[in-house]
Amino acid sequence: MKVLLYLEAENYLRKSGIGRAIKHQKRALDLVGQAYTTDPDEDYDLVHINTYGFKSWRLMSKAQKAGKKVIMHGHSTEEDFRDSFIGSNLLAPLFRRHLCHFYRKADAIITPTVYSKALIEGYGINKPIYAVSNGIDLSRYTKDKEKEKAFRDYFGLSADQKVVMCAGLYFIRKGIDEFVQVAEAMPDVRFIWFGETNKLVIPQRVRRIVAKKHPDNVTFAGYIKGDVFEGAMSGSDAFFFPSREETEGIVVLEALASRQQLVLRDIPVYQGWLDKSEAEFASDVSGFVAALRFVLGGSNDKPQKGYAVAESRSLDRVGRQLVEVYEKVMEL
Repeated sequence: MKVLLYLEAENYLRKSGIGRAIKHQKRALDLVGQAYTTDPDEDYDLVHINTYGFKSWRLMSKAQKAGKKVIMHGHSTEEDFRDSFIGSNLLAPLFRRHLCHFYRKADAIITPTVYSKALIEGYGINKPIYAVSNGIDLSRYTKDKEKEKAFRDYFGLSADQKVVMCAGLYFIRKGIDEFVQVAEAMPDVRFIWFGETNKLVIPQRVRRIVAKKHPDNVTFAGYIKGDVFEGAMSGSDAFFFPSREETEGIVVLEALASRQQLVLRDIPVYQGWLDKSEAEFASDVSGFVAALRFVLGGSNDKPQKGYAVAESRSLDRVGRQLVEVYEKVMEL
């Protein structure tokens, strides 16, 4: 069996969660020795499609006409499309209809969590849906003093400066508004947001937050990868992710793999795999401030328990799970 991994508009999506997810898929399949290609012109037995554009639809139709099986990856839902780009809330019902065309046509669907599986089932999709984590490369997020030094040097941080980090696109859905409100309530702490979005496609309210409407202790660092980002994951004092909606959250897995202290919004996506024994949860600004003050005030055993969660979603395990799904779909 040979698999085609397909990502339309890769250059545009490479900084997004979907772009990172397909990198994880490649690495996971490499680890378990599963043959795959990313070239649609090569021979393959099954196509695993990660995007929802015209080229993806055309590939799906062509593959099925040739008698090949098609899996759609359920990265996206109506719920996580809202509160993102300009006009996203208005377009969300149409986006859901668009997604459902793909999900209904596919032979099966892979989605990162039981929560996102339930959402897609709630759209009336009756195709087989398998929950398989996006996974995490544990080796990249091992604590490394050189990486942590690179992070602190990059931002000019003193040894005793408390630092809280986040990573995500510039979306209200990601909680960027409350991130700056929490920072305003904690002026003694440095807050750093990694990630970016083209300012032409985000609402004016968000553009103002990023450009000037934030306190001096907030830094919007832009898209940074490699040693600085990985050093931030383990070298910060807390990972604060106030996202209002996720299908999983790869950055959460990265923080868990870094043995970091996590403060998360209490939302349904974490139910069943992440709880108060591994992270702090809150639902509003005052709750986030209290949770951050708690984790900044001393050590506890939650990071080690959180690492066990990351281990359960390591890329080698994900690779085996993907192969199991591929084999089941080939038999449909």
